[in-house]
Amino acid sequence: MSMAVTLIRVLNALFSVYSLAIVFRALLPWLRIDPYHPVMRFLVQITEPLLAPLRRLVPAVGGLDFTPMVALIILWAVEQFLRVLLTVLL
Repeated sequence: MSMAVTLIRVLNALFSVYSLAIVFRALLPWLRIDPYHPVMRFLVQITEPLLAPLRRLVPAVGGLDFTPMVALIILWAVEQFLRVLLTVLL
C-alpha cells in the first residue's frame, strides 16, 4: 500500500470521527442528555473550537442552530481538498 493511500485513509478516519462528534453533539440535547454529563462535556470540548466561530457567522433561524450542518459541509469540503492535494503531491 502506498503512502498516499495510507494518509488518505487516516485522513478519512479522522474527519469521520470528528463529523460523528458534531452530529452526536447536535442530537444528544434533543434526547435530554444532561449538559454536564462527561460524554456531552467531551463532545462540547472537542467541537466548540470549530462551532463557536461559525456561530458568529451563521444566525439561528427560528430557534434552530444550523451551525453543525454548516460545519459538516465545511469539513467535507476540506477533506475533499486535502484528499486531492495528497493524491497530486504523493
